[in-house]
Amino acid sequence: MIPWLDAPTFPPLERALAEPNGLLAAGGALSPEWLLAAYRRGVFPWFSAGEPILWWSPDPRLVLIPERVHISHSLRKVLRRRRFEVRLDTAFAAVMQACAAPRANASGTWITAEMQAAYLHMHELGYAHSVECWRDGRLVGGLYGIALGRVFYGESMFAHETDASKVALAHLCRLLGLRAYGMIDCQMTTPHLLSMGACELPRKVFSAALERWTAEGPSPQRWAADAASAFDWT
Repeated sequence: MIPWLDAPTFPPLERALAEPNGLLAAGGALSPEWLLAAYRRGVFPWFSAGEPILWWSPDPRLVLIPERVHISHSLRKVLRRRRFEVRLDTAFAAVMQACAAPRANASGTWITAEMQAAYLHMHELGYAHSVECWRDGRLVGGLYGIALGRVFYGESMFAHETDASKVALAHLCRLLGLRAYGMIDCQMTTPHLLSMGACELPRKVFSAALERWTAEGPSPQRWAADAASAFDWT
């Protein structure tokens, strides 16, 4: 059994279930108070429409150190040619909607209207950010997540053109590296993220790192739209 929460105080992470991996608690709300308390502990919401809010802390945890991102030879060519215009925080709602759209071999989405409203509020408060790839005036790829202290919690990404999400991630890593962020939380392990240099950490190690990296960092604020537009990829 998992506890039902009435206040944003989460149980010890070691009480999370092994199956399904990381399910810790249910209930609560998606207000900024709840979300900030959750992310500081390394907990995130993930649930489908019609379900109560479910809170997770899987073990192990997939993370990506910004300076260690793996950029393949072919991706570096794409970056050098600047096939996409990369913008920050200019179309957050549109990025979330694209991430929520139906995908092949998947039914439904966990990025419900309730989740979109909650994270748009976090964006307005300066905590949630989007990295966007544009081509010929169209949004063709991107990602979004939460920045807290010097940790970026990646939530989802999408691509309507080949390499668009990889380009967004490469720019995010370069930006966060320059700003001395400690890590990107990727939450769940996927072959795609492993190929980009992500690695698994035991939950205890991840949690200890959060204590360090969320204790300092910039105040929440919207990122400048062109902050990642002039990176040198030679």
